Amino acid sequence: MRKVLLIFSELTDGDVEWLSRAGERVHLDAGATLVPLGARIETIWFVLDGALSVHTAAGRSLAIMGSGEIVGEMSLVDPAPTAVSVKVASDCTLLRISHETVRAKLAEDPAFAGRFYRALCVFLASRLRSTTRRMGYGDEAEDAQDKDELTDDLLDNVHLAGARFDRMLRRLAG
Repeated sequence: MRKVLLIFSELTDGDVEWLSRAGERVHLDAGATLVPLGARIETIWFVLDGALSVHTAAGRSLAIMGSGEIVGEMSLVDPAPTAVSVKVASDCTLLRISHETVRAKLAEDPAFAGRFYRALCVFLASRLRSTTRRMGYGDEAEDAQDKDELTDDLLDNVHLAGARFDRMLRRLAG
């Protein structure tokens, strides 16, 4: 859930409403492959319910992603083939939004673009910190203390971000 809070804390209510309208709710059964290794992704997915598992080329599990996680955001800014595969670990409901749709909105709405790109930067910085910690770099004592710490800016908006995600879930449930 923390990942969607990073994104939604930077967006407005209207931005999140647009994402809900622009996307399509999809259901995938456990065992399906969402992102094949080496694929070129043209979609962003928001995990609404269920779980996904991320795997290396060697098949090693890297992470389990649950409600509030986002997949395909890196391919929006860098269209290189994926370095991992993503499989459906348990039946999953996702919001699917094409990169083409997002890019059109970014081009026509500069204010949204600024907020969205800042949200992606905050999100990807958090992911990079997490990856760096898993690789064993940095001060372990400091890393343990900072691991789940939220910035003051995020804390100011975390309740709004959570409410935005809840509204998205309710809107897409109906």
